[in-house]
Amino acid sequence: MDDWEIVAPMGDSRSGRLSESHEEHKNEDDTTGIFASLLIPGRGDPMKDQAILCSRKTGKIIYVGLSSRIPPKYYNVHLEKIPVVMPGMWECHAHFMGASPNKPIDFVNLALTSPPEAGARNARVIKDTLYAGFTSAVELGGYATELQRVIEEGSILGPTLYGSGGAISMTAGHGDIFELPYGCSRQKLSVNAPGTDGGAAVVVQADGVDECRKAVRLNLRRGAKCIKVLTSGGVTSRDDRPEYQQLSDEELKVIVEEAGRMGMICAAHAEGKAGIMAAIRAGFKVIEHGSYADDEVYKEMKKNDVMLVATITPLESILDNKDKYPPAMYRKTAELAKIHMAAYRNAVKAGIRCALGSDLFGGPGSVLSPGMNGNEVHLAVKTGGMTPLQAIEAATANGPLTLGPQAPQSGQIKEGYDADLLGLDKNPLDDIEMMRKPKNVKYIWKQGKLVKAPGLDPWDALDI
Repeated sequence: MDDWEIVAPMGDSRSGRLSESHEEHKNEDDTTGIFASLLIPGRGDPMKDQAILCSRKTGKIIYVGLSSRIPPKYYNVHLEKIPVVMPGMWECHAHFMGASPNKPIDFVNLALTSPPEAGARNARVIKDTLYAGFTSAVELGGYATELQRVIEEGSILGPTLYGSGGAISMTAGHGDIFELPYGCSRQKLSVNAPGTDGGAAVVVQADGVDECRKAVRLNLRRGAKCIKVLTSGGVTSRDDRPEYQQLSDEELKVIVEEAGRMGMICAAHAEGKAGIMAAIRAGFKVIEHGSYADDEVYKEMKKNDVMLVATITPLESILDNKDKYPPAMYRKTAELAKIHMAAYRNAVKAGIRCALGSDLFGGPGSVLSPGMNGNEVHLAVKTGGMTPLQAIEAATANGPLTLGPQAPQSGQIKEGYDADLLGLDKNPLDDIEMMRKPKNVKYIWKQGKLVKAPGLDPWDALDI
């Protein structure tokens, strides 16, 4: 950290002060101090010349405000001067599937990928996600439940993960493997043949009320923090068109009921209006995609306090990389894109509360590789019509809300909140496009500990 400017703010009488107090030295050792020329708090207006103190022991923010009002016991904490500081961002629609960059991204290849192979790729992918500025990630189908345990033990570097386990799909639904015979698909995905290998880590196939209840419980057993359900078709599989509902109302209601007993909310992959409305009727609190939403949908979303995660990045990627995707997927995307993007703009105009998710699911080096997550912040402005400040709020303060009652105090720079912070050289409110590139996120603190900085070896950031 020799290339950092370590200063006390102008007019700060603490500069050069020494203390003989053991307690004060202890506080100094356990505390990260930052002086932000501009602080973007996550929710609310930016503030100039703010000091931030974070406890590395608790991982929480312990002070935000003027440096002249820092409690005396922290007088010896150095303040590291950073031009712009904002909260760590929340990726609210991730997939850590372990996909290969050398193979087509489809359920067949995912189902045939061994867990050790997927895990090795995921170690790189979650580090790239963190280094893009995303200190937390809600994963909606993949290995996050297992990866979080490895992150917690300090063996690999990544965001704090909140996984759903396998997304729940009906037979012949968005999560089925149509390229395989029915028996092979059921053997791999069915709730009656559970496992975390291959496709079952990504999708759990359930039919009928009893199997849907069991699918929730299997995900709870893996350590799920939310539940993901496929209530409509989509563009990345061979299922029927997105506008049709998948899973019955009775099946959806029992899923919500089962999750709710554990304090968890449900997120719906819902592109068509029928799937969106069915999810809202059943009590889902997050709509992923929302491609065919209209004024009636927005009215019901506001009435029932339902959030939207629009996921524009995959559409843009598919349209910009025609030769890298199956022709059928490209055709579906081309048909859907304009409708989807218009629905996003209309949702923002209607005042629907949004969080941001990139829906990236490729392997390292692929066109949908995690590390591009910040593009969704730019697209919230370019496509969704948000102001840059609204986009940052959607990427930070709104992120934890997608977890419902289990939401941590995170995504805002406030006392008592998670000490997950980003340091930037430039103001993203002046140029939101800068958030597209991970290199523009110069510094990252996760739970008060520096994990990214110029010249910092990622291995040195691990707690081992």
